[in-house]
Amino acid sequence: MATSKENEGKSSSQGSAQKSGPPAKRGFAAMDQNQQREIASKGGQAAHQKGTAHEFDSEEARRAGQKGGEAVSRNRAHMADIGRKGGESRQSAQRAAAAAAAAAAASQKGNRQGDES
Repeated sequence: MATSKENEGKSSSQGSAQKSGPPAKRGFAAMDQNQQREIASKGGQAAHQKGTAHEFDSEEARRAGQKGGEAVSRNRAHMADIGRKGGESRQSAQRAAAAAAAAAAASQKGNRQGDES
């Protein structure tokens, strides 16, 4: 049977062994991105060779995209934000084009006056 002094020593050593903060990365997560990509590529190649890999055909991809679009378009506030940003972008592009045209016209006018004298 352990005495209370022995238990105190064990609990203090266990407490110092535990780390605070995020756990250390292990396995796949600890590898660098190139290693992860290489291993994942081998898995994909093996699935294709085995014949169990899934490949989207154009119709299936179209349906998947349509589902995503439907889900996004249900959120009216989000769609309004998207439209507002598009309008702002178009306005700023039109303003920039108008300013460039005005600057070009002004420089041509300045060149013509300089040629006459």
